[in-house]
Amino acid sequence: MPDRPNILYIHSHDTGRYVQPYGFALETPNIQRLAEEGVLFRQAFTTAPTCSPSRAGMLTGQAPHSAGMLGLAHRGFELKEPGQHLAAVLRPNGYRTHLCGVQHVTTKDVRATGYDHAAQLADQMVASVAPAAARTIAELAAHSDDGPFFLDVRFVETHRPFPPVDPAAGRYVRPPAPFPDTPETRHDMAAYHASVRELDRGIGVVLDALEDAGLTDSTLVINTTDHGIAFPAMKCNLTDHGTGVMLIMRGPGGFEGGQVIDALVSQVDIFPTVCDLIGIGHPAWLQGTSLMPLIEGATDEVNDQAFSEVTYHAAYEPQRMVRTTRWTYIRRFDSRSLPVLPNCDDGATRDFWLEQGWDDRPIDREQLYDNLFDNVQARNVIADPELASTVEDLRGRLDRWMSATGDPLLDGPVPLPVGAAANDPTDRSFLDDFLVAQPDGSLLRTPNPRTLR
Repeated sequence: MPDRPNILYIHSHDTGRYVQPYGFALETPNIQRLAEEGVLFRQAFTTAPTCSPSRAGMLTGQAPHSAGMLGLAHRGFELKEPGQHLAAVLRPNGYRTHLCGVQHVTTKDVRATGYDHAAQLADQMVASVAPAAARTIAELAAHSDDGPFFLDVRFVETHRPFPPVDPAAGRYVRPPAPFPDTPETRHDMAAYHASVRELDRGIGVVLDALEDAGLTDSTLVINTTDHGIAFPAMKCNLTDHGTGVMLIMRGPGGFEGGQVIDALVSQVDIFPTVCDLIGIGHPAWLQGTSLMPLIEGATDEVNDQAFSEVTYHAAYEPQRMVRTTRWTYIRRFDSRSLPVLPNCDDGATRDFWLEQGWDDRPIDREQLYDNLFDNVQARNVIADPELASTVEDLRGRLDRWMSATGDPLLDGPVPLPVGAAANDPTDRSFLDDFLVAQPDGSLLRTPNPRTLR
C-alpha cells in the first residue's frame, strides 16, 4: 500500500440504499462493480437525513449540530469552523484538494473549507460533472509527483425532479416500503430508476477515468449518499428509510475483495478511518470511530449505537435518533403532531398519499421500533410496558449524546440565524414563501427564490 493513497469521494443526493448491491432490482452495474471489488457496509447510517447537515457531519467527523450545520446551506446555514472540513485537514498533510460538483455546506468561497480548486460547471448533473471529473483525474495523474489528491465528486442525481419516463415504465417496478403497490407509486419509482441509472453512468465514467490513469490501486474510493430517497416518510425522517445509506469503499489498506460488513457504522466514522489509513492523527473534534479494525479483522463491531438528527430542513422539525442493532428510538422536540409537508419533496407518491389523507395522520412524539421483528419500522412499541427498561436505556443514551456533543436543543427551540430562511411547518410545500429571520428576532414572509432542497 502506498504511504498516502489518493482519495476519491463520490457522493450523490437522495439515494439511500436503493442501488443494486443492496439487493434492489435496479440497474447500477458500476456501483455493483465497485462493491464486488471493494467493501460494502450493509448497516451504514447518515448523521442526518437532510442534505447539508449530513454532508457537514460526514466531512467534519461530528454531529451536524456540533459542526453548526443545523439546516440547509443555501437557506442561510454555515459550518461553524470551515477548517474542520476533511479537505482542510488533508491539504496541510500534502494533499491536492479538488471539488467537482455540488458541495452544499457553504455559500462562501470553498477554499475556506480546504479546496485548492473547484471545477466551473454549467450545472451539477452527471452530464456536466462526470466528464469534468474525468478530466480532473487525468490532470492530477499527469502531475502525480506533486503528491496525492483528494477529489470530491458530487452529483445532483438522484434528487428530484426525476427524469420523465414512459407511462408504461412502472409496469414491472416495485415501489419501496412503506408504500402500497399502485400505478402512481410504481410510476414514481420507475422515474427514480431512470435517475439512478444516470447516477450509475456518471460513476462509471469517473471509475473508468481512474483506471485509464493507472490510479485504481493507489486510490481509496468512497461512494456514499447523504440520506434516504426523496419519498414521503423517507428523506428527512429518522427511521431507516431516511437514515440508511449506501457506503462502499474500495482501495488500498484492505478495502478490497468484495467484502460485506454487517457492523453498525455511521458516516461520522469515515473521517477517522481516512486519518488512520493515511497515517495522521485524529483531530480533537472527531466524534466517530475508525473502521480500520473492521477492515483488518480485529473485531466484528466498532459501534453499539449510531445517532442521527433533524433540526431544520425546508422547515423546522426538531428530532433526534439513537439506533442500536436491535432498536431505533426517535424523540421529537416540538409540539407539532402532524407531518411537516415542506420537508417532503413534491412528487407523485407524495401527491397520492396526500389524496388519501396523509397530512392528517398524527406522528408520535416518541417512537420505538424493534428492528428484528419490524424491519420496516411501522409499529411504534414505545408504550409496551415490557419494554420500559429498553426505553429508559435508549432515552439515556440519547440524552448523554446530546449533552456530550453540545446539542442546542437542550436549551430549547433553535431559532433561525439572522438572514436564514425556512418554511412555516404548516405550509403545504417547500415552494411556498419563506420566513426570513430578521435582526430583531422577527420572521418576515418573503417570496421563495429557490427550489433546490
